Amino acid sequence: MMLTRRSFLGATTAAAALWPSLQPLFAAPNSRGFKVGACDWSLGKTADVAAFDVAREIGLDGVQVSLGTEKNDMSLRTAPVQQAYREASRRTGVAIASLAIGELNNVPYKSDPRTIDWVRGSVDAASALGRQVVLIAFFYKGDLKGDKAGTDEVVRRFKEVAPQAEKAGVILGIESWLSAEEHMDIVDRVGSKAVQVYYDVANSEKMGYDIYKEMRWLGKKGVICEFHMKENGALLGKGRVDFAKVRAAIDDIGYTGWMQIEGAVPEGGQLVPSYVDNRKFLKAIFPV
Repeated sequence: MMLTRRSFLGATTAAAALWPSLQPLFAAPNSRGFKVGACDWSLGKTADVAAFDVAREIGLDGVQVSLGTEKNDMSLRTAPVQQAYREASRRTGVAIASLAIGELNNVPYKSDPRTIDWVRGSVDAASALGRQVVLIAFFYKGDLKGDKAGTDEVVRRFKEVAPQAEKAGVILGIESWLSAEEHMDIVDRVGSKAVQVYYDVANSEKMGYDIYKEMRWLGKKGVICEFHMKENGALLGKGRVDFAKVRAAIDDIGYTGWMQIEGAVPEGGQLVPSYVDNRKFLKAIFPV
């Protein structure tokens, strides 16, 4: 078929007009840097290096690692345990994605004096492992919803540890039942870039918040440090969260980096097959 100069120029002009919308489809594979991991507790291996073997079986990019438990006194704060995690990561090819202190749900940061050293130790551990984010959990006994005194104490403690975290380049991410505005109140009162929001889409949806609006509002303020991609009792994409809208909100705020799968196993479902499905689902929406 012959192509005249006029038709060639017309096709070139049309392609140029379409290029902005098509460009993301042809971007370099690492242009956004999306990586999919999972929490070690969701893999059934809380504070256990065996989480990396499970993650490799699933095909995950990384693992969100627990600092430890009350029983082992947050063992990731010690050099030998840190080295064991480095070795597990090298052996499996699965990255240490970020850290978390889930035990704060049972031993609250808002009241228990031991947790002051735990959070300080998490900053040192994250720095030693070359990680940036530590999830600070506020559920169950640690819940801040409607607890002004507890929130005030958390703000005070964050103010004390923030300079250490800033110096280390570590972010302490608040995950809780609070709304975007309530989270932002804590962040503003602490007044440090080292204290941000760890956003869990399913927790916020369960509370009745407009998660797509919240993500944009917090994200444009630059205070979302990482995401939990989650459904309560369902595979990702089979529950109440609209992940196409999640992707649109993430595009709007320009977020790149880690997202950790948590929960997302249907009733009676097996962990590994469920997480293989969850990983494939997320990778389809958030290709690297």
